Amino acid sequence: MAVCEICHNDYEMAFEVRTAEGVVHVFDSIECAAQKIAPTCVNCLCRILGHGMQADGQFFCCAHCAREKGLSRSQLVDHA
Repeated sequence: MAVCEICHNDYEMAFEVRTAEGVVHVFDSIECAAQKIAPTCVNCLCRILGHGMQADGQFFCCAHCAREKGLSRSQLVDHA
């Protein structure tokens, strides 16, 4: 069995995730994976699980949060 690197649960159905940089992580749930590898919105601090938006190297969960930080629609990039 593999041990989750977030909660340290020794779970027979743990899974591996390889990042774009080639780093392999082991998790027992999507929640633990999100805590480790999902970006965080700079406004509301939630984990971005979908196609967030970004501007100037900052990640946002939605256009509303980007506007809260003073960014306009033309500054945002959506990689969907």
